[in-house]
Amino acid sequence: MGIRLHVWGERACFTRPEMKVERVSYDVMTPSAARGILEAIHWKPAIRWQVDRIHVLKPVRFQSIRRNEVGTKASVANAASAMKRGTTEGLGILVDENRQQRAALVLIDVAYVIEARFSLTAKAGLEDTPAKHISMFNRRAELGQCFHRPCLGTREFPAEFALIPEGAPLPPCELPPDKRDDDLGWMLHDIDFANNRNESRFFRAMMNGGVIDVPPFDAVEVAR
Repeated sequence: MGIRLHVWGERACFTRPEMKVERVSYDVMTPSAARGILEAIHWKPAIRWQVDRIHVLKPVRFQSIRRNEVGTKASVANAASAMKRGTTEGLGILVDENRQQRAALVLIDVAYVIEARFSLTAKAGLEDTPAKHISMFNRRAELGQCFHRPCLGTREFPAEFALIPEGAPLPPCELPPDKRDDDLGWMLHDIDFANNRNESRFFRAMMNGGVIDVPPFDAVEVAR
């Protein structure tokens, strides 16, 4: 039992983990980013999303941007101490003293179709049926509802979305015919959060006819 979701936006940055200082985006959406969008619309501990395919609808175009960012974040220890004291004194961050300029290579004018399904986890109860959760997802996606605003890689690039009803045609692909087949190299598949490992897993992303087939998370072709 699967779903198809059309997502698009003005900009996107699916950051390559090997380039964190100056952010550089992958050519297309990663499976982990697609999963994040689905979970923003509907997620419960009883289900786990599996992205099966990503359809690339627009030509891959990059734009180099430079932004002012804050180079630090609030300390967890200071926050815990402030909660005990009952005051926010000492938690503030002076932006002028911590500002830094960073470059990023981001995607512009992106659109994708995510094909995905979910499986029930060990936390599913008797009331957690596939029909119940697929109905909840479809209803929320049709109404534009979400737990938090889904994004295209980073929070500053929000994602628009629309459910593609069963049997409805996919949006047209605007990729030039000679750009629809490509070896996109090794790409981040997802993060293994089991047992607090936080381990990245990668797969060889091959685009055929504008479509990337995503192997299951535990498949042999997914490398650690």
